[in-house]
Amino acid sequence: MSTDTHVAVIGAGQAGLAMGHHLTRLGCDFLLLDAATELGASWRGRWDSLRLFTPARHNGLPGLPFPGPPGHHPGKNAVADYLTHYAATFDLPIRLGTRVTGLHTDNGTLTLTTTGHPLRAHHVVMATGPFQTPHIPATATGLSPQVTTVHSAHYRNPASLPDGPVLVVGSGNSGAQIAAELTLHGRHVLLSGRTLPHLPQRILGGDLFHLFDRLGLLTLDTDSALGRRIRNREAVIGTDLRTPARRGLLTRLGPITATDGHRVTFTGGTHLDVNTVIWATGYRHHLPWLDPGLLHTDGRPRHTRGRTPLPGLYVLGLPWQTHRASALLTGVGRDAALLAAHITTRPTPRTPRKTR
Repeated sequence: MSTDTHVAVIGAGQAGLAMGHHLTRLGCDFLLLDAATELGASWRGRWDSLRLFTPARHNGLPGLPFPGPPGHHPGKNAVADYLTHYAATFDLPIRLGTRVTGLHTDNGTLTLTTTGHPLRAHHVVMATGPFQTPHIPATATGLSPQVTTVHSAHYRNPASLPDGPVLVVGSGNSGAQIAAELTLHGRHVLLSGRTLPHLPQRILGGDLFHLFDRLGLLTLDTDSALGRRIRNREAVIGTDLRTPARRGLLTRLGPITATDGHRVTFTGGTHLDVNTVIWATGYRHHLPWLDPGLLHTDGRPRHTRGRTPLPGLYVLGLPWQTHRASALLTGVGRDAALLAAHITTRPTPRTPRKTR
């Protein structure tokens, strides 16, 4: 069976663009597909004040440094602009407004059904990353419809919320950044979640990520003894929550155990009435078009260092895919290079001859 392209890459975000760069260097025929109608859309859609906790020197994709002073921390629009510029610089073939809805195999050829025309390829790389479907926990179902609720994916700024205190659920980096921003605008915040370690943005006179780089932590292998020990641990980086807490603008609470109307109950039995809730509770994978046998029970794709159980199907851009920075701008290019080299050296499946 003939193919439309040798490699189909699903997703034209940072992972897909990095893969495109390496496939171009290796002279491979490929096409990037993306459901959005513009590059960088997922970045532009985040909250207004979002800034990376990685400095610019660690945000460049292969072949093109991130613009600006190496120590500054870019905002969301700067990242979106960079991705757009990156695609144009390397003239990457991208088909926007194309959502993948199915995948099936036929004699070594993979066929993607999409919202446009079907696409046949010898290899498919799923570069959609870990941020696909906003997740709101089941405990939210008891809240009254009169309570304003918004996931962090759809939060924009303090002015977009009703007046009064705000409950932020989720104590990771997104929840911490949003909570800190709200307190800077004089809003009282109730921050619900586990107590996580907080790391300063600067340490020993330099940026924390510069230290991580020098210590080899950014390239720490996922299968190393230290990698296995820390890969499921989370830390909040560079967000000051102590100052608003001292000023009485931030109250720490444990995880939510129940909701009933306006009343929210937390671990330990504490309960409060709320009118506004921001769910900074992360995302879940959403790949309904994949065979369930290729997925874990929580929806994550099964893979070993990017290679799935289905020959010719790969993933790229997942946390700890091969190393600590696999899901970051600074590290996704390394994984893309490994997969591109594997793909271009892997024998192309041949269609069996028909017998008379």
